[in-house]
Amino acid sequence: MATIVGEIYILPFFGQGHLLPSMELCKRLSSPNYKTILIISPDLSSSVPSSLRLHPYVEIAQLTDDAPPLDAVAEQNPFHHREQHMSQSMESFLSARVDGPTRRPLCAVVDIMMSWSKEVFVKFGIPTAAFFTSGACSAAMELGSSKAQVADMKPGEIRILPGLPEDMALTYLDSVSDRRPPRPPHAGPGGPPPGLLGPPGGHVGRDGPPPPPGLHGPSGGHLSRDGPPPGLPGPPGGQKFGPPTPGNNGPPWVDEMDGSIAMLFNTSDDLERPFIEYLAKQVGKPVWGVGPLLPEQYWKSAAGSILHDREVRSTRKSNYSEDDVIQWLDSKPRGSVIYVSFGSEVGPSAGEYAQLADALAEASNNWAFIWVIQPNAGRHGPPPPPPGLGGPFPDARGGEGEGESTTSYYPQGLDEKVGGRGLIIRGWAPQLMILSHPSTGGFLSHCGWNSTVEAIGLGVPFLAWPIRGDQFTDAKLVVNHLKIGHRITVSIDDEMVKKEDIVKGIERLMTDEEVHKRATALAQKLHQGNFPASSEAALDAFRDFISQK
Repeated sequence: MATIVGEIYILPFFGQGHLLPSMELCKRLSSPNYKTILIISPDLSSSVPSSLRLHPYVEIAQLTDDAPPLDAVAEQNPFHHREQHMSQSMESFLSARVDGPTRRPLCAVVDIMMSWSKEVFVKFGIPTAAFFTSGACSAAMELGSSKAQVADMKPGEIRILPGLPEDMALTYLDSVSDRRPPRPPHAGPGGPPPGLLGPPGGHVGRDGPPPPPGLHGPSGGHLSRDGPPPGLPGPPGGQKFGPPTPGNNGPPWVDEMDGSIAMLFNTSDDLERPFIEYLAKQVGKPVWGVGPLLPEQYWKSAAGSILHDREVRSTRKSNYSEDDVIQWLDSKPRGSVIYVSFGSEVGPSAGEYAQLADALAEASNNWAFIWVIQPNAGRHGPPPPPPGLGGPFPDARGGEGEGESTTSYYPQGLDEKVGGRGLIIRGWAPQLMILSHPSTGGFLSHCGWNSTVEAIGLGVPFLAWPIRGDQFTDAKLVVNHLKIGHRITVSIDDEMVKKEDIVKGIERLMTDEEVHKRATALAQKLHQGNFPASSEAALDAFRDFISQK
């Protein structure tokens, strides 16, 4: 019988976009010799599948939820309120769990968004490793740009970042695009309502001060895949291409990982080797790509086979079942469908949604499309509060099981205009199935990281439309470095993306044979029926590293 060498704690941030890769990391790190313990808050409990709870080398540890209701002071900063009570709960958990050196875990792998928890682990003598659910490129570009003083760039200037690939050189548009105020889905062309606008490149709060340290900057936006909801933004992305903050040596995550023994990224050498190597050199600590942390079924699927989301993830409410969607796709020619999906919590402005609808209605060559529309898309009004901070997220119908009907969704009338050429999904969509279907020939995406790596491994090229945070660097990685997509071209002076920009982008993407060939070749390199060998080696190296500490 195998001997347990030690335990590894894994602490995810709130939200599915952070929980899903953390659960996969638990499975990948565990073995007969290494047990992993996933520490979660109560509101994440229902999202942990029974298969993980039954895993022989994984344990689910749920913290207590004894936080009192928000008072007037706490409402001004609910994140700090929750952090305080989670800290107390974690101390109680560790006090009962850690009993001298023989019961001390080898390491705690802490989501970079939970960097405040390091103080708790330090009290118990537990070393921590920083875990980024994003890719390495966004962190490397943040750090490189902070050293290159790109804030003084002039129109027309191009600046190479020393130590990073030349194809990732910054343009003036790069240096200013993410300093634009972020526009949540419910915002009109003029921006979000008062009280929903944070400082440039940074915090999208609600009605009060920005989040506390450790909750910096926006990250991906898809609730189920790509990151936290508004008000719970996450690095990298809080300090895109601007200068370092006063008294800081770089982007916020540099201070947040202070004291960590290593960095783990949800990526692989096949995708981001130059950026992993750059970070390791700059931070002077081990940096490993241990992903992409996608479901095991994803990696075991044969090339060209169709993945079924219902076999991988829990489904949510939608106006179409997975069977409905696959029947529709089966009726379309190979490579003829463009898939359009933004995050459930970030997206174009209301005016841009209208431009997108017009573009899809008038797309040249009558390209077929699937458009996934989330609650609040293109509508005015406040977004729902994050889980545990005032109420649950609404389901796909806009309410908690009933509530608003799907008729309140934008856009009205597009179904009738396009007929069978378009499939408009309101709510949950079987994204893995859509991306793996041979009829899908392109992905109009905000480039949230999890959706990006899903599509890369399935050979689907991109039409990038980043909205905020690390989506800008993900888009640049896809378009400039990997060369498997195009970006919707807009001027820095434009208030919003226009219909003509979208139509041109769709036509360019869907007819570019070279981009499609490169996307297919990269998928074959990354996805060979197994989890990437370089990432398996990185996991082995990490286990060896912490065992010697």
